[in-house]
Amino acid sequence: MLSIFKIMMKTIDLKDLRAEFPILERKVNGKDLVYFDNGATSQKPKSVIDKITQYYELENANIHRGVHYLSQVATDLYETSRKTIQQYINANFSEEIIFTKGTTDSINLVAYSFGELLSKGDEIVISAMEHHSNIVPWQMLCERKECVLKVAPINDKGELIYSSFKGLLNNKTKLVSITHVSNALGTICPIEDIIKDAHEVGAKVLIDGAQSMQHFLIDVQALDCDFFAFSSHKIFGPTGVGVLYGKKDLLNSMPPYQGGGDMIAKVSFEKTTYNELPYKFEAGTPNIAGVIGTGAAFEFLKSLNMQEIAIHEADLLAYGHDKLSEIEGIRFIGTADKKASVISFLIDGLHPSDIGTLLDKQGIAVRTGHHCTQPLMDFFQIPGTVRASFAFYNTKEEIDLFITALKKAIMMLQ
Repeated sequence: MLSIFKIMMKTIDLKDLRAEFPILERKVNGKDLVYFDNGATSQKPKSVIDKITQYYELENANIHRGVHYLSQVATDLYETSRKTIQQYINANFSEEIIFTKGTTDSINLVAYSFGELLSKGDEIVISAMEHHSNIVPWQMLCERKECVLKVAPINDKGELIYSSFKGLLNNKTKLVSITHVSNALGTICPIEDIIKDAHEVGAKVLIDGAQSMQHFLIDVQALDCDFFAFSSHKIFGPTGVGVLYGKKDLLNSMPPYQGGGDMIAKVSFEKTTYNELPYKFEAGTPNIAGVIGTGAAFEFLKSLNMQEIAIHEADLLAYGHDKLSEIEGIRFIGTADKKASVISFLIDGLHPSDIGTLLDKQGIAVRTGHHCTQPLMDFFQIPGTVRASFAFYNTKEEIDLFITALKKAIMMLQ
């Protein structure tokens, strides 16, 4: 693997790539910033920042409703972003791309709208490693519709116990909603098998792609998933924008999630008829600048070779794990055979937040806590972890700085 990595990485200039991200040049507490909190949000390239600034400086107007020039320009930019995303993930139709506020909003949309098609006793399957955003909406749905929520277990490595998952599937299963990559563990779930087996019992499948779109090429037609949800801010775009992909026929069968402007065809006090896709699910004035910035983020992604990026990130993961393994008292949480570039760990006798605070004093940004996965933390019987999550703009030199800072923090706390 390493020899292949060295050959392929000749075409990636990390210095040039890092130069695209202005924030990586700043200092924190007098130290060069080492940003290892990419699982929470990624940094933004200059092209995305410039696109948003250009919209507000030169193109600001509301969309879809105006006949004047600026409205037409803004509408074209907004819909171009939709088309860009459709092509990037290989959706059949641009109207299968629904803009939301984020992955959380996308999942809630499905939980409400698809949920309206469910009946008492219908079953929904999730896994024990889900983010709260892929737990709570289904609990709310089950309370509302008297459905049954089933949870597929994981093993001590943080991997789905696939035989147990498959055993939960039956003719009452109407939806499987599962993470592609665990935000807390980095575990990559076997979504191809999950989708296939769920479809065999007639269930639909939602993939939470919040932690995968930035690492892998996603082809929704090849996957044959029914829904795929992700957030812009984790793929080098702005906050406040999410995407829900859904198969056209399925989206057409679902009632609207919210009511208001733009999602209607005709309104009277007697009856309202709804707009066609995708506008049926996009009520009100959207985050126009954010969607345009999201389109720019996908254009940036298109400029990268994601296979090379994956090799680089895998090398960072292996290097970071090896270096951390040398630290006495370390306990890794999440040791799946297939992982994305996330390392969660504890140091014996030390609280994660104390470690995170002292790392921050040295310019190192990591995430500490339960990572919105409290049931998962309960499974491991821990309060939380220190999580270092890498992106393609991170380097081995940054990992070395992180290790040095971590050792210093441990010395101060012991």
